[in-house]
Amino acid sequence: MTKNILIPTDGSDYSRTALEYGIYLARYVDVRLIGMHVVDVKIVQGPLFSDIAFYSGMPAYYEFLPRIEEALNKRGDTILKNFEDRCREANTPAEVKKVTGLIDEMIVEEGKKADWILLAQRGEHYRLTTGGLLGSTAGSVVRKSRTPVMVTPVEFREIESMGIAYDGSPPADHALETAAELARKTRWPLTTVTVCDDPRAAAELTRKVEDFLEPYEIDNEMIILRGKADREIAKFIEEGSVELMVMGAHSRVTLRDLFLGSTTTHVIRSSRIPVFVIH
Repeated sequence: MTKNILIPTDGSDYSRTALEYGIYLARYVDVRLIGMHVVDVKIVQGPLFSDIAFYSGMPAYYEFLPRIEEALNKRGDTILKNFEDRCREANTPAEVKKVTGLIDEMIVEEGKKADWILLAQRGEHYRLTTGGLLGSTAGSVVRKSRTPVMVTPVEFREIESMGIAYDGSPPADHALETAAELARKTRWPLTTVTVCDDPRAAAELTRKVEDFLEPYEIDNEMIILRGKADREIAKFIEEGSVELMVMGAHSRVTLRDLFLGSTTTHVIRSSRIPVFVIH
């Protein structure tokens, strides 16, 4: 049973949308939202400012450190107060916390204490990191976390239906179970999408899904697609048939994944709806 949803927040439009999704989900699932702001240790202790000080003749970086930390902490307090105010306005139970560290690592660590992580697709500094080898904070958290992660887009849309990408793997089985439980609570119709070029294998996956979902008594439609998984799933999302996509995440990360990104990462980056990733 879901009790706590961790929502990292940096004050950006993307993170405010993540909060709106948390408030929306709280209507259906009895949960407490936990707003967390991470004071980025790379800013507080990073080499950038010390290098600038050295080459420009400015006083040593450590002389500015207390002021930098104070400003970052004050900003974090303001962001968390806004989070609390919005939850109070929506009558949604919430608490907040502020931590210092590497952003993705702190989200993963604090996420161990939560049932779900609700994370913005991008943060306030996404333009500075886009195109990096390992991807964004969201991509890093999805790869490292064993807590289910819902990655939210920039704009909020009410959820009225849900899709799940299913390939028969253990992570996909876990995702199917999560989607079924959520559909039973919310009464959202479910669409199961399987990308498979082998008709016999597709038929077997269909039977497996139908057998699993039978006790849940939920509305489910099976769709079989052919082609490259990431492209077909992204195309399905783009068609606008659902407002939430559930996917399994493979725990093994290959060298190819690091350079090209996995199916899950590709879908997260391009999706205009929340993508819920289950390990």
